[in-house]
Amino acid sequence: MSKTLYVGNLPWAITEQELTQAFEAHGKVIAARIITDRGTGRSKGFGFVEVDDADSEKMISSMNGFELSGRPLIVNEARPKSDRPEGGR
Repeated sequence: MSKTLYVGNLPWAITEQELTQAFEAHGKVIAARIITDRGTGRSKGFGFVEVDDADSEKMISSMNGFELSGRPLIVNEARPKSDRPEGGR
């Protein structure tokens, strides 16, 4: 099984490969993606990392607040789309 983690406050220039490498130090990463603006292709400053279920809690506690390129990351378990507040996309 796997869990998806929300990662906020990402540095604007980070790549998906760099994001994967940062999380791999704490467990198995299945996939990582950075959300980009459709019009400009620029990062929106957040993304998602899919990790092995057994490693998820350790990754959240290790990476939440971790400084990546001078920015403290915000890491928590991602909520399903159906659980987002009204007005969310």
